[in-house]
Amino acid sequence: LWLYQANPDLATLIDDVISGGWREAFDPSPLALYKDDDAVQKAIVAVKRKNKERAANRIAELTGRSIDPGAMFDVQLKRIHQYKRQLLNILGVIARWNMLKETSEHYPPRVVLMAGKAASSYWLAKLIIKLANDVAAKINSDPATRGRLTFLFLPNYNVSMAEWLIPAADLSEQISLAGTEASGTGNMKLAMNGALTLGTRDGANIEIAEAVGEENTFMFGLQVADVAALRERYSPHGVRDADPMLKRVLDQIVEGIFSPEEPDRFRPILDSLLGHGDRYMVLADFAAYLRAQREVDALWADERSWNRKVISNIAGMGRFSSDRAIRQYAQDIWRTGF
Repeated sequence: LWLYQANPDLATLIDDVISGGWREAFDPSPLALYKDDDAVQKAIVAVKRKNKERAANRIAELTGRSIDPGAMFDVQLKRIHQYKRQLLNILGVIARWNMLKETSEHYPPRVVLMAGKAASSYWLAKLIIKLANDVAAKINSDPATRGRLTFLFLPNYNVSMAEWLIPAADLSEQISLAGTEASGTGNMKLAMNGALTLGTRDGANIEIAEAVGEENTFMFGLQVADVAALRERYSPHGVRDADPMLKRVLDQIVEGIFSPEEPDRFRPILDSLLGHGDRYMVLADFAAYLRAQREVDALWADERSWNRKVISNIAGMGRFSSDRAIRQYAQDIWRTGF
């Protein structure tokens, strides 16, 4: 299985805690019994730290930028597409940057890592990648927030990168508009490796929340029925005007704060949100997204509670094994007596 190759230290730790028999049917569920065990929590933290240090070294090689393995690694690994809403993540990063600069309130250090590829002809998706890189350049060069917020778009995402990046993730961003994501496998791998899901109730996020307990995730935003009900009366301008924080973020983009040499560079993105109806309701979920991020910050400050949820996530992911799926098909559909 993928876990054994990409995160052998975690697999070995599970062996030590619940014995190696769990591998045959990929059933780590007995691990949940140890979610409050201090020694197991400490061992889980050590494995994650090792994976984060490995990832930090790879990122330094790729980008030339050093990141702190002690910070929260907030990861979004997706094909770049409007419905997957990398744009919501970027707007949230800008809002966090603004808050860090303007308040004495403590925010735990965070490294936001984004990666993915766009279809060759998908020009707006490529513009979103450019926005991510320009926002990252601005934030990462700001001495006022250095060490508290780092944002990177990692180049040339592929399976090999996933094998060292997913085991290092603390937070898994799965923030598509409800009703648009048919399924998901990356979110399964992230949860299996101990990343807590920050997500909308969409696709496999729903099944993950059922499997690990929704209290062990950070679910937010519109649900499918809400999207349908809101569609006929949705006013992106109204949402923007009612939210000063959102308005400021959008104004910063349109004023060229992140592209001073070409102030109108990201005008098409703003047009997609405000001029063409915000099809994927990025603005509608913005406030709920920020509230969920505050919940993430609060939990991260409580290391024991965070690690308890990490263990619960790992323990609950057995149902997503391909071996389990094949066995169930054999028994319930093919009736082979497998």
